[in-house]
Amino acid sequence: MSRPLSRWSTGGGRVSGISDRDPFDQNYSKDFAENGFEHEAGACKSRQRTALPFLKLGLALAIVLALLGSLYWTISISTSSQVPIYRGYRRLQEQLVSDLSDIGRLSLASAKLRELEFCSSEYEDYVPCYYNVSESSNTGDPDRTIEYEHQCVRQSAEDHGCLVLPPRNYRIPMRWPSGRDFIWKENVKITGHEFSSGSLTKRMMVEEEQISFRSDSLMVDGVEDYLHQIAEMIGLENDSNFNDAGEKPHFTFLVCSFLHLESSQIRTVLDIGCGFGSFGAHIFSRQLLTMCIANYERLGSQVQITLERGLPAMIGSFASKQLPYPYLSFDIVHCAGCDIDWEKKDGIYLTEVDRLLRPGGYFVWTSHTNTQRSLYDKDNQKKWSLIRDSAEKVCWDLLSQQDETIVWKKTTKKKCYRSRESGPAICDRTHDLESPYYQPLDPCIAGTRSQRWIPIEYQKPWPFRAMLNSTELDIYGLRSEEFAEDALNWKSVVHDYWSLLSPLIFSDHPKRPGDEEPSPPFNLLRNVLDMNAQFGGFNAALLDAGKAAWVMNVVPTSGPNYLPLIYDRGFIGVQHDWCEAFPTYPRTYDMVHAAGLLTLETYRRHRCSMLDIFLEIDRILRPEGWVIIRDKDPLIEAARSVIAQLRWDARMMELDNDSNEKLIVCQKPFFKTQQK
Repeated sequence: MSRPLSRWSTGGGRVSGISDRDPFDQNYSKDFAENGFEHEAGACKSRQRTALPFLKLGLALAIVLALLGSLYWTISISTSSQVPIYRGYRRLQEQLVSDLSDIGRLSLASAKLRELEFCSSEYEDYVPCYYNVSESSNTGDPDRTIEYEHQCVRQSAEDHGCLVLPPRNYRIPMRWPSGRDFIWKENVKITGHEFSSGSLTKRMMVEEEQISFRSDSLMVDGVEDYLHQIAEMIGLENDSNFNDAGEKPHFTFLVCSFLHLESSQIRTVLDIGCGFGSFGAHIFSRQLLTMCIANYERLGSQVQITLERGLPAMIGSFASKQLPYPYLSFDIVHCAGCDIDWEKKDGIYLTEVDRLLRPGGYFVWTSHTNTQRSLYDKDNQKKWSLIRDSAEKVCWDLLSQQDETIVWKKTTKKKCYRSRESGPAICDRTHDLESPYYQPLDPCIAGTRSQRWIPIEYQKPWPFRAMLNSTELDIYGLRSEEFAEDALNWKSVVHDYWSLLSPLIFSDHPKRPGDEEPSPPFNLLRNVLDMNAQFGGFNAALLDAGKAAWVMNVVPTSGPNYLPLIYDRGFIGVQHDWCEAFPTYPRTYDMVHAAGLLTLETYRRHRCSMLDIFLEIDRILRPEGWVIIRDKDPLIEAARSVIAQLRWDARMMELDNDSNEKLIVCQKPFFKTQQK
């Protein structure tokens, strides 16, 4: 359980390494996990085993002398020999400890770990673990869309480790909320020439150094009108899902539901093929949290630009595998021109949407093929017929169709699944619904057996959803007291974090003791990634403190899966294996937080090294970004040598409590690419 910080132990500056031994090594892990000592203690025990034969030899000699002499001499020899042997062993043990300590210091001084080299420019926007499946298909079509599939091959950092440099003219992103509407053109892999053609000019305006999203016109009448249209389409057909907490629904509220959703049951939205995040940007200020996903792209990346704007996004595709989100994660799934052939593979893509939607949730699909004019085409008629039939077979109700937009609602009636005559089968009980970490798309539907299968109209509205009651916690085997204690501790920890970092992250507007924190646009922290989110306590504490930041809650595959709980609280996140690359582009997060992650990975031996994990942090962290690592003392000490290799500036903190934890706060320097 996390505890508040209290005092600093060292000054600022770059931290030198103290150990070159990998704490994820099997022997180290065994000593640490089972005995609680560092490897010096293990060496002493080894010396103890070496001394035991000498002790046995002395005892044997004593027995021989006893047979040759009297009982008196036997007792005398035994008694007199035991004390010198014992004392001599103790002195030997103490001397060995001292010698090993000296040897360790000398070896570190003479064999200091070298700083890592910088990667070549081709890695500026490169994301590992994505394989070009188009190259393996011999279609011969030069205009075919390049498709990438998530596929990781693990390599040791010792063989390929290097530090990714930013582009030559990279600039620190503008502060939130200004950075939502303006980004530096050179920060992303896209050029003005590419904006000058196609539909990109409708979405943004390219100036000399900046890209402006103020002229955004994703839809014909603009995003604001588009949101009103969706609200009307949902409200006119079913007014029970947007009712104010404790009040009866009324038409005015329904029409403005997307403008006042902070008191509604709608909270989490998945935006597929999200363009550059404009849909999510407009509803973010209404307390709706949108996860933007798009395919991996080498040029003109939607995800990279969305994250550069300070909005949630990650690389994800419906092409061949399930998304790493649990069952019943989102209240709305939105697709506007997302280029997915929903009619193919017997509607399996709609089945994946059904897995992700909560009961009573909405699938909003906008496409130019949905207009009445396009339906005169026989091919479009056939596609539409297949999609409509697939939606009915997974128990969706068609609510409305206006212009290019169609809205379906997932059923809230359990009997619908039993009364179907055809369609996808119900998944059997051995099927893992909550941990679909890049599993193949499954043709079965999850059904209603989960205790989390609760229609959205019966869920607590935001922000009350963030605090779960005892009945909801029982699903995860948690007690209310445990959950409340976790929340209080994180509240104290976030207060201490912010007190520590405020003079730095608000450098242009220093905060003096007793003063109120400066409000945006002075906030330099916007995109935050929590590498071991547990219950989402860090996220909840940031919101409770009123920080203008959003958190990507990551649940490691090596630990317990609390990601469904995190989504039930109204947050967003993803499952991830930290021995693989995170599905995002370089330089996309302002802060990375890791509490207990090193301990968690220590117990998963023979997976990857600490250097592998820290290199991935360095890749996704923005220049001048922050890293906060909290873990057990030996692991933090070992991490210092890795941090020295990465060239981060670091400061060690001790915690004023009885635990063996330490805290290290790091900042990634801004290394600029040299002009050629």
